[in-house]
Amino acid sequence: MVDIATRVYNHKWKIDPIVRSLIDTDFYKLLMCQSVFRNKPQTDVVFSLINRSNHIPLANLIDEGELREQLDHIRSLGLSRGESTWLRGNTFYGKRQMFRSDFMEWFENLRLPPYHLERKGDQYELTFEGKWHEVMLWEIPALAVLMELRSRAVLNQMRRFELQVLYARAMTRVWEKIEKLRKIDGLGIADFGTRRRHSFLWQDWCVQAMIEGLGPAFSGTSNCLIAMRREVEAIGTNAHELPMVYSALADSDEELAQAPYDVLSDWHEEHDGNLRIILPDTYGTQGFLDRAPDWLAGWTGIRVDSGDPATGAEIAINWWKSRGEDPTQKRIIFSDGLDVGKIQELHSQFAHRTKVSFGWGTLLTNDFRGLVPNDALAPFSLVCKAVSANGRPTVKLSDNPEKAMGPKDEIARYKRIFGVGAQESVEVIV
Repeated sequence: MVDIATRVYNHKWKIDPIVRSLIDTDFYKLLMCQSVFRNKPQTDVVFSLINRSNHIPLANLIDEGELREQLDHIRSLGLSRGESTWLRGNTFYGKRQMFRSDFMEWFENLRLPPYHLERKGDQYELTFEGKWHEVMLWEIPALAVLMELRSRAVLNQMRRFELQVLYARAMTRVWEKIEKLRKIDGLGIADFGTRRRHSFLWQDWCVQAMIEGLGPAFSGTSNCLIAMRREVEAIGTNAHELPMVYSALADSDEELAQAPYDVLSDWHEEHDGNLRIILPDTYGTQGFLDRAPDWLAGWTGIRVDSGDPATGAEIAINWWKSRGEDPTQKRIIFSDGLDVGKIQELHSQFAHRTKVSFGWGTLLTNDFRGLVPNDALAPFSLVCKAVSANGRPTVKLSDNPEKAMGPKDEIARYKRIFGVGAQESVEVIV
């Protein structure tokens, strides 16, 4: 097993780059990329880094030259033969050849497009422009680089034994969480922690700990590279990015109202089984489900990713019942801001009413809270989102207004079209 503290102490990025592979990314990004490659290949987008925790002065913590070196390194990466073989030949969600040959031929020759980096005060403005199916693959590695460079900035001030003790404490914390989770009968949980991880080495260690500590209760990881190396399932379906861009492309209010369902209609044609998971909260869960076509009620489940998770689950259960479906045969995946206490609570509340799964993210792969002075390694909320499509702004409303994004006039328009009323704010921790 890797001695992480020693590796950190001896860090030289050319030997130990933050992003090691084009598949050091989340599985859902590749699934969505193939869908975009097939359905919207001529769409131009702009992605932008957004630090929702603006009290963290990234430009003061992270050297611009080092950031550029890491980003340039990512642009040099291409798919290896072994990675291509794994994607082409492996079974994902029970299906062989999940990735089509035309998509794989394109992906095997891909180099990520250029980036634009500029310092603005104590933050960085980092943007990516180009064809959607190319630019979208910047999201996860860009976030991973910023998060780990911030970690390294703090760790660089620490000596060898301080690092040994820090990682011993962090490992103990993770293992104590696993011991608590092990007591939950019928638990199903996956690692969703790539985008805001402490580091690649730490995420890899956390996955190995979950494999040993939870056994069959650990269903896999969203990180493709780690899934390949550790021979576990690659986990993931789709994200807010799809309805945000489809909606920005709509030419009328009527087309806008239909856009979130067009996304899932395209998805329906490509995937079945456990990949048919609805993410309903982009423009408000209740309104989305109220207007949803009946064929969506036949899908496998729903992912709850914003707002109060128990409220979201109740809405889903009531919706299935109203459409003549049996909630006990459906799956709810909780994935927003989870830690052990909330996982225990939600499992106890809903496991007897539906099939419950958990996507455990930042507080698995980046919980160093309270372990260094000034809490300098505490996780923070950093996102990289599509902010425009074919020159039009994108909008996200969410079930939590603290996660809303887009121009104010467009947010108001979307709220009107999607019938979003008063919303309760929930603190965004990660």
